[in-house]
Amino acid sequence: MFNWWQKIVDNLIYNQLGLDSKSALGGALDFFIFDTIKIFILLAVIIFIVTVIRSYFPTEKVRDYLEGKHPLFGHISAALFGIITPFCSCSAIPLFLGFIQARIPLGVTFSYLISAPMNNEIAIAMLFALFGWKITALYIGFGLFVAIVAGIIIGKLNLEDEVLIKPPKVIPTKIEEVKIPFKERSMESWVYTKDILKKVWLYILIGVGIGAFIHGYVPTEVIVKYAGGDAWYAVPIATILGVPMYSNAAGVMPLIEVLTDKGMLLGTALSFMMAITALSLPEAMILKKILSIKLITIFFSTVALGIMAIGFIFNAILG
Repeated sequence: MFNWWQKIVDNLIYNQLGLDSKSALGGALDFFIFDTIKIFILLAVIIFIVTVIRSYFPTEKVRDYLEGKHPLFGHISAALFGIITPFCSCSAIPLFLGFIQARIPLGVTFSYLISAPMNNEIAIAMLFALFGWKITALYIGFGLFVAIVAGIIIGKLNLEDEVLIKPPKVIPTKIEEVKIPFKERSMESWVYTKDILKKVWLYILIGVGIGAFIHGYVPTEVIVKYAGGDAWYAVPIATILGVPMYSNAAGVMPLIEVLTDKGMLLGTALSFMMAITALSLPEAMILKKILSIKLITIFFSTVALGIMAIGFIFNAILG
């Protein structure tokens, strides 16, 4: 989707500025510029589109439709939808925020936020290419399971008051009786979009900056040293080491291949990958302006436990 932008950034960093593509500074700066602009574009476009659409339809209908189904329906639908959206943890936040603003149940929105970066088609395709269909099928199944169960748990805790950016109040009315020109709807939607951007822009810069530093300056050897081998603590350590880092599936998958080649068990490596893609410090920094610290902590803890469970299961099955 953003290959054109990646080429522009690569040209700027490596040709115009003359930095080495293999240097820590070059990699970090490339990462920061590319992801910052990408996230701002996604945030603006998705919030604007969702807001315009919401102006035409009473959002309660979506909520009522989900509530009329089996409790699992919304979570399963959101988790499956995550497979077809090629977003990393930070890039998935705009659509996550859009769901909140559209008054989709909170637990369902988290099922999407967890699944999108962890189970997207890029991760599936690369995993299949590197490890075959059996490993890929297991990964997809466990990834969906974590997204669904974690979303259900968060939904059951009734944490809606922990959302800091509240959805606009909806005045009950028959939408067909309201004749508002598209231009007016668009202008109001853009004003709302700018208001959201003003609230989160600093956190995006800080979060991506931290991720860029780790991306460029943390060597692979450090990870293998503390999370390699078959010790019981390898999976928890790999998960903890993965959380401060930040990458999408395409960026982290080659690293997983390197780690397994150096002796890390596949379950441990996948836990590391899941922690990077589904949970990240930059993601937490951005979410801090949207969700309370309490809700972010519950979200990260629930998903981290699920990721560790998957790592242990994979190691037990595959040896």
